[in-house]
Amino acid sequence: MQPPIGDFDQAIPAPDCLDALTRPVADAVRHWRGGVPAEQILYVDTEPEWADTATFVEHYGRGLLEQSANCVVVSGRRGGDTTLAACLVLSTTRVDVNGVVRRHLGARKASFAPMDTATGETGMEYGGITPVGLPADWPVLVDSAVVDLPWVLVGSGRRRGKLLLPGKACAELPGAVVLDGLGVA
Repeated sequence: MQPPIGDFDQAIPAPDCLDALTRPVADAVRHWRGGVPAEQILYVDTEPEWADTATFVEHYGRGLLEQSANCVVVSGRRGGDTTLAACLVLSTTRVDVNGVVRRHLGARKASFAPMDTATGETGMEYGGITPVGLPADWPVLVDSAVVDLPWVLVGSGRRRGKLLLPGKACAELPGAVVLDGLGVA
């Protein structure tokens, strides 16, 4: 199938290529519930060495920068309690960790989670973390600008490959909370 965005050779419905995904992502696709059918989550094969956003858009289409979202793992602390969460923001913005995230998590301090925590807790590769298939008890904070996109490009759980999905599907992810101003310039 021709992908709806980007210069990719083809797009494959994610349910038809579960073996290309990490276990948590494949499980999430397999058990997908919501108004957007799982078949509208598409997988595109990409080269792992081009996974970082700037290099990626050079190879797969400059217009992808405005249609891509980054998923980052954050840690909020209050007293002795730590809460892990994921944040999904447009690639052209950065996560407002010390404002929107900290307040939403009710944390005294919020920061980006260390790489080994992010990969160990998600079962995904660094540079490929996706909002699809995150631990069920995590809040998934989604910037409203991501939800407004017709199609959004996100990680696949690995550095190889990406997922394309309707922006509105991001609001249907388990634990999703749509927030205005999560991504800032």
